Amino acid sequence: MKMVKFVSKVDTGKCSGDKRCEKACPSGAIRVVDKLAVVDEGKCVACGKCEDVCREGAASLVGRPMPLFIMCDTSDVDEERIMQLCRKAHLYPEQFVCACTGTLAREAAAAILKGAQDPEELAAMTAVRSGCGIYCTGAIMRLFAAAGIDIGTAEDLKWYNLPLSVFDVPTETAEKYPMYHIEQDKRVMFKEEVFDEL
Repeated sequence: MKMVKFVSKVDTGKCSGDKRCEKACPSGAIRVVDKLAVVDEGKCVACGKCEDVCREGAASLVGRPMPLFIMCDTSDVDEERIMQLCRKAHLYPEQFVCACTGTLAREAAAAILKGAQDPEELAAMTAVRSGCGIYCTGAIMRLFAAAGIDIGTAEDLKWYNLPLSVFDVPTETAEKYPMYHIEQDKRVMFKEEVFDEL
């Protein structure tokens, strides 16, 4: 969950409509319409990326009258569906997929099961990608792929490549380097009793 105390504002007198802010916005809150940036305040996660990339100084963060709390409620999504999606993505449901916001894999999975179709919709529903945008990218791509949603490749999206997981390490490599306990990690991660304890 992220408490958003700020919102992006655009000085229309300075805005050039170059779309740099639109491209940088992780939640799709900024769209350039008639050569002016327009902010959907309900989607703004106050990451500050628009302010960082705006060459004209037209975008800035200002205080919200009331904080906005962004999180995806998982209670109305079938727990087994969340578990299945996390397993298929090789993510433990209780692990952080976004360290900046503290978003768990289960919350991101629930948002996808509720209809998030791309990283922008996922960011608007959970606030992932509103910090560094680096750590969470691989996990997000894994979850979308596991859900059968094509968001393109890391190269297409100009993102970082998928991070290596223990499930990507070939068995022969794991056997060659037993001191890293790769096969044991795989077994521990998906033991049924571990998931049942959640």
